[in-house]
Amino acid sequence: MSEDLIREQEPLARFAKALGHPIRIAIMRMLAQDTCCYHGAMSEKLPIANSTLSQHLKELKEAGLIFQETITLPSIKYCVHKKNWELAKRLFDELYIEISTKQ
Repeated sequence: MSEDLIREQEPLARFAKALGHPIRIAIMRMLAQDTCCYHGAMSEKLPIANSTLSQHLKELKEAGLIFQETITLPSIKYCVHKKNWELAKRLFDELYIEISTKQ
């Protein structure tokens, strides 16, 4: 595979990796209900330690799917990064269509 071809796949791979854990899917579903949510509210609903939640939020943030809107320690508000979420949807749709039409 050429370097250019690999580079073209990186955004989709980054999104797929970030969504590759059930807790991260649950976080995105929580954020989809309200668009934004505080760390504390998520920790009350998810069956994981705060430190583990922070790691999952970090993965989603590094992939660009969420961002920190406000940081008023100890509260941190996370929101869906709508532009990147739309990009992820488009890239997944394109892959789905490519695979579906070839079979």
